[in-house]
Amino acid sequence: MEFVEWYPRGYGVGFKVRKKLFEGKSRYQTIEVYETEGFGRMLVLDGTIQLVEDGEASYHEPLVHPALLAHPHPRDVLVIGGGDGGALREVLRHPEVERAVMVELDEAVLRVSVELLNVGKGVLERVLEGKEPRAELRVESGADYVKGKEAAFDAIVVDSTDPVGPAAVLFSEGFFQDAYRALKDPGVYVTQAGSVYLFTNEFLTAYRRMNGVFDRVYAYSFPVIGYASPWAFLVGVKGAVDFTRVNLDRARALDLSYYDPERHATLFQLPKYLREQL
Repeated sequence: MEFVEWYPRGYGVGFKVRKKLFEGKSRYQTIEVYETEGFGRMLVLDGTIQLVEDGEASYHEPLVHPALLAHPHPRDVLVIGGGDGGALREVLRHPEVERAVMVELDEAVLRVSVELLNVGKGVLERVLEGKEPRAELRVESGADYVKGKEAAFDAIVVDSTDPVGPAAVLFSEGFFQDAYRALKDPGVYVTQAGSVYLFTNEFLTAYRRMNGVFDRVYAYSFPVIGYASPWAFLVGVKGAVDFTRVNLDRARALDLSYYDPERHATLFQLPKYLREQL
């Protein structure tokens, strides 16, 4: 069998699969888990590939570590989304982080991830059992959670689905304003922003909205296994955070596999047409 996720204009990303392990419908979306032929288990939400176990770090590392390594002291971190546990796992690899709050809308995704996926490396289980003293899990809307927060977090990591359906609000100007207020000064905000080539308009819209809220906005991309790569990311900063530089001393202790802090500048290699529009 095979599973193909179709993008605009007839472009697809596919995997050979041995069998479907799970299919169910939550309040918000359809959840599927497949056993792939060569990449471990695969999580699919509403027909969209979220990750494959063998390669998911190619997304979670560039999502989390550039932002946290650019911040001078990321002690309090908020993760919005990321129900598979991968983003929270990477956040907790930083010993400077004293408190990590993960806010996931869909409890069913958490349950399926714990039962069928090996992504959080036990992090979700420990949090659910109250055995992870640095982390807190809340099942609610991330957009609602940040409303009214003032200078509560050094970093906010948004690991959302694409900007349609339940996740659309996470790409709105109102949400960016709430997130900006929830950041301390200095603070850093990072979100995934879709396929560079195939979601260009959505990427540019999010960039322009963020640019009207944050002090500075940076765009970068990374090749992600299972996605229509290169995949885009957007960073908004508050105060004195220079996202063009990262702390290499802290980075060396992380022993990363995909994102290379010593080649941080390569993140900003965007297509000429896109750079001109930005």
